[in-house]
Amino acid sequence: MSYELFIATRYLKSKRRTGFISLISYLSIAGVAIGVAALIIVLSVMNGFETEVRNRIIGADAHIRLGTHHEEGIVDVESIMDKIRDIDHITGISPYIMDKGLIRIDKRTEGAIVRGVDPATVGDVSDLPQTIIHGGMHLGRTDVTGAENLPGLVLGRMLADRLYATLGDTVILFSPGAAGPFSQPRAKRFHLAGIFETGLYEYDDIFAYIAIPEAQELYRMTDKVTGIEIKLDDLDKAGQVKEIILGILGFPYFPRTWHEMHRNLFNWMKIEKWAGFIILSLIVMVAAFNIISSLIMVVMEKRKEIGILKSMGATSASIRKIFIYEGLAVGVVGTVMGVMLGWGLCMLQISYRFFRLPPDIYFLSELPILMRSSDFIMVITAALVLCFLASVYPAHRAAALVPVEAIRYE
Repeated sequence: MSYELFIATRYLKSKRRTGFISLISYLSIAGVAIGVAALIIVLSVMNGFETEVRNRIIGADAHIRLGTHHEEGIVDVESIMDKIRDIDHITGISPYIMDKGLIRIDKRTEGAIVRGVDPATVGDVSDLPQTIIHGGMHLGRTDVTGAENLPGLVLGRMLADRLYATLGDTVILFSPGAAGPFSQPRAKRFHLAGIFETGLYEYDDIFAYIAIPEAQELYRMTDKVTGIEIKLDDLDKAGQVKEIILGILGFPYFPRTWHEMHRNLFNWMKIEKWAGFIILSLIVMVAAFNIISSLIMVVMEKRKEIGILKSMGATSASIRKIFIYEGLAVGVVGTVMGVMLGWGLCMLQISYRFFRLPPDIYFLSELPILMRSSDFIMVITAALVLCFLASVYPAHRAAALVPVEAIRYE
């Protein structure tokens, strides 16, 4: 152990003439610990929410969505599907139609995004069948009961709540008519066969699902679809598979990955995470200012000892190291305590789920936690860097003391 580190350790452990200095040192350690723990907990919660949202989006939507620049949609559907079906990492393919519509039940009307899907293959590209909470994915005429034997329709829970819909209700679905002053919207009657809940507002609040043949008839898209949904066995290969599809099909077809379709949401979550990190770092910065105050007071208290050390041959660099080591020691102790506290609280939440959430608001029954080693490294590095910077000025003040003047007035 170098003598600078030895002296710094003695200074840290020694009793102060002024108890106030020791109090500030303890407050500095506590401040660093609380700040580090808060950063670890908040970043872990943000990771948990991001992962939960990502999993729900991936479950509710396809990994790649293939579209076309032609307004009429994709015509040769089976041919296109055959060309891409055998590409590596593709595990499911399903065509779809998507357009706007109005839904009426009795006298209540709401706008909706209508999606025509193939009931036989939609489960290959999304978890929609598993999200049905009432009824079932019965979209064909033969799958529903009723005097009129109407085709089935499935609504999101929030949309169904606004319409006061119950299973078995007769639903009238309107599609936009052709442009013109005398155009009339087209209408088709359905039977409410199911209600789904993904836990994502943008799906549960506005989506309605019907079978592709009914959508083709309603939107006059005979033998055409809006696009093709694709599911992969590895999300990280989405960009690679997208490029392969582009190479095979070329213009006018264009595939979009799940990340591209939800880029704004994930960018917002990333900004929110970094904003939380910066704001909570202020706690560590306050502790760093306490370190500055504490070390300056120590320098003033130890003027004589510093003068004696310099008169015995200690260099200014050695004096500077002593106080930087002391500041870093406060930072290391506070950081270790903060890491242990943050990790411990996160593990308690994972194991015992103390913090509950109202599922009707957050669609989660508990606070999600996901700890990442990269976040721990980032928090530890930031805390130690701030503590180091806080030690520089007091260390410079101590190194600048003139031995004769330091000893003369003691």
